[in-house]
Amino acid sequence: MTPPQTPEPWLALDPARTALVLVDLMDRIVALPLEPYKGTEVLAVAQELAAAFRSAGAPVVMIRVERPGVTEQPSGSGLAAGLARESDLEIVKRTIGGFQGTGLDERLRQRGVDTLVFGGIATNLGVESTARAAGDLGYQLVFVEDAMSALTEAEHQASVRLDFPRLGSVVAATEVGFTPRG
Repeated sequence: MTPPQTPEPWLALDPARTALVLVDLMDRIVALPLEPYKGTEVLAVAQELAAAFRSAGAPVVMIRVERPGVTEQPSGSGLAAGLARESDLEIVKRTIGGFQGTGLDERLRQRGVDTLVFGGIATNLGVESTARAAGDLGYQLVFVEDAMSALTEAEHQASVRLDFPRLGSVVAATEVGFTPRG
């Protein structure tokens, strides 16, 4: 019996110009009651995407939030265990989005990145705010629908069905792939 064929990815990305951006995948946020995907489901998809990006030589950006003006961050404010690698770019934000005052744009431009692939929590807050700023800065945007979730399904769906298609492409994780190196 012939094994089933893996479908070709719908979206073939250039690893030299594309970065994966994962927003707020921190224990305290992953543990929230989320919809339509549980935080652990989002984390598992994000880990698979991150491994694929690293394998292709594409940058992986981990953005996490810290509350400004406090001496100690709440428990669970680090990135989820096992998510980040030493080669990843870790960005600490103090606003909803990941660009304001973080140097993220400069660090991406230094690497020749012009396309960003998004995942994280919450779809309609950290992910959308970071993506809107990225769009304003001229990046091409891709949203991995099953690599993000929100506090309610309605919030998630509003972003992925109404807002994100106006900003870029919405895909499933299985649709993300890379152009072969020549």
